Amino acid sequence: MKKAGIIMIIGSLLLLGLFKFPLWNIMLGAPQYPEPMGMDIYITGIQGVQEFDIQNIDGLNHYIGMKTIPKPEEMWEFNVFPIVIGGMAALGVIIGILGFLGKVNAWWFLGWLVFMSVLGVLGMYDFNAWLTDYGTNLDPNAIMKMTNPDGSPMSYKPPLFGHQKMLNFDVDSYPAVGAYLMFAGMSLTLIAFFIGKKEWKPKYVK
Repeated sequence: MKKAGIIMIIGSLLLLGLFKFPLWNIMLGAPQYPEPMGMDIYITGIQGVQEFDIQNIDGLNHYIGMKTIPKPEEMWEFNVFPIVIGGMAALGVIIGILGFLGKVNAWWFLGWLVFMSVLGVLGMYDFNAWLTDYGTNLDPNAIMKMTNPDGSPMSYKPPLFGHQKMLNFDVDSYPAVGAYLMFAGMSLTLIAFFIGKKEWKPKYVK
């Protein structure tokens, strides 16, 4: 399974792109802001797209009672995610090497992919839960209290994926470069599985 093992190794290493590139991006645009403000979400923390974006977003959020954007030390995820991604990349490389040497079969590749997919779903669930808390758990003493037509408090939860209109702001939330690298890496491991199934030659004990 030499070819499959090499593809598995390359796919696993692509996860390391998450240490360099953002996983997700959220942009806010409004008529009074010629240049949209944005947040790049990395596995190690949140940064502004432009130098003062985080400061400006926090300033706006203060008026409606939203929390400030958390620093890395304020969210356990930013400590755990790098360990998980680094561990999965290392595990994938080890499985790929063992496959290259013919020590494991292609089902190990699929097992890694399923495990990584489960972790990805859990990560997205956690991200959505944070967005929900961020946009709905508002300070009751905020300067501005916006309500829906039925009188209930308005939610400022950004969309997990896609576009949403919030007051006079257009909010866009989409995967960034790191997410595409991760998807490409996982796709390669799936390809490695199918190639490995064809390459695998079990050794029978006579």
